[in-house]
Amino acid sequence: MHRSTVPAFILACLSITGCTSSSGPDGLMAGIPSKETTSSVTPSAPVPQASVGNMQAPLRAEPSQKVLAWGGPMPSGSPAFAAVDHQQGIPRAVPQINAAMAPQAGVVLPNEKPVQLAMAAAPAINAGPAVRSRIFRSNFSDAKPINFGKVTPRHYQVHGVDVSRWQGNIDWEGLRSRGANFAFIKATDGGDHLDPMFKTNWNRAKAAGVRRGAYHFFYWCRPASHQAEWFIRNVPRDPDALPPVIDVEYNGESSCKMRLPRAKVLEKMQVFMDMLERHYGKRPIIYTAPDFYKDHLSGELLDYPFWLRAVAQHPSKVYPDRKWLFWQYSGSGLSHGVEGKIDLNVFGGSEESWHRWVSRGNG
Repeated sequence: MHRSTVPAFILACLSITGCTSSSGPDGLMAGIPSKETTSSVTPSAPVPQASVGNMQAPLRAEPSQKVLAWGGPMPSGSPAFAAVDHQQGIPRAVPQINAAMAPQAGVVLPNEKPVQLAMAAAPAINAGPAVRSRIFRSNFSDAKPINFGKVTPRHYQVHGVDVSRWQGNIDWEGLRSRGANFAFIKATDGGDHLDPMFKTNWNRAKAAGVRRGAYHFFYWCRPASHQAEWFIRNVPRDPDALPPVIDVEYNGESSCKMRLPRAKVLEKMQVFMDMLERHYGKRPIIYTAPDFYKDHLSGELLDYPFWLRAVAQHPSKVYPDRKWLFWQYSGSGLSHGVEGKIDLNVFGGSEESWHRWVSRGNG
């Protein structure tokens, strides 16, 4: 397109830093990867390209919303905790660690409800008899191992990974046998980019018996409702899937340089999460990193489950005010089944609490 034929208002928009996504419609159709990244890993193999589907499919209509930021204490009788509160009589298992070290490390003790943040505000879709899948013990190694102190990732029983296009073609059966009991798979970012390996990873992970969920990298220069519609268009509503994830963090490589105030950040997140919860029937999980959490999320969204990045210390040291559901402890993991490096994670409870969580329709 020649410059002289571009309307003045479009040129004005393009001249403003962060006005558009790094993966616009032209780039999307050409297969150009988005600059939005969430992992510290770099590609170690050519990344296969894939179709992004039918761009002409109609968007799912959603009612207009006026959602205000909310950061107060959890209201009594919150539906988010309903799935846990009625199970007060069930003994609660915890990671197999020395009880003497738990207070210092911030590990959830039995009377603290280790999975109380793993909740669904809506009834499970197609709920049926629970089928327990085998839990494989972690056999991952790390290119940059960290001494986490007395409580390490090895003290947790259920390990998993998160992946995107950067891992190339994954041998999901091999990866599962090494300890990937769950996987969060990059699906979308912004309002126009689909990870080219999402559909392949989504289908192959399930075929290998890996519990998987999809995550969206949130782009602050696009309306939250547009991003939710894009995610819903591209991520199937599978009753066996883990809850959807909203990834909120700073990204220096993004063309969007906008830094919003806390109230606006929370408002946009709430719009996005409400739309996903209505569609999938599961309360979204919030993934974040230390700097973004400190600026925007500390003390907020108390009835949402959190997936926290902490690659140098235990989460209790980095996020002292937050209970967590998943912990991303490494961006330099190594494993059979994938070339190069991969992000490693643990579930914040025992194997028994994992089975209880997924059986309640949260996964």
